[in-house]
Amino acid sequence: MTERTIQLRRYRIHPEMFDDFVEWMRDELLPMRVEYGFHVEFAYADAKNSMFTWAVSLPGDEAGFREFEEHYSASPERAAAFEGQPQRIAEMWIDFVTSVG
Repeated sequence: MTERTIQLRRYRIHPEMFDDFVEWMRDELLPMRVEYGFHVEFAYADAKNSMFTWAVSLPGDEAGFREFEEHYSASPERAAAFEGQPQRIAEMWIDFVTSVG
């Protein structure tokens, strides 16, 4: 079985911006990640707690993931997606996780 690295991303969103954030993620950022070669494992919106939780993965190890993510983060497409966007994230937690199931 090929090694796969999974990054878990959890955001607490400013409540008044939650719906706009979810729409932007669904319509802009998640599809862009897929276009760049990431696999979106899941994405969940918890409106009651103003939390957005999602995971992306790539084949390979964590070092390779970090290198690939640097390339994605520096892309003009990502910069354009963030241009003019307000800061909606109040807190974020980003970790690498292992599947156990």
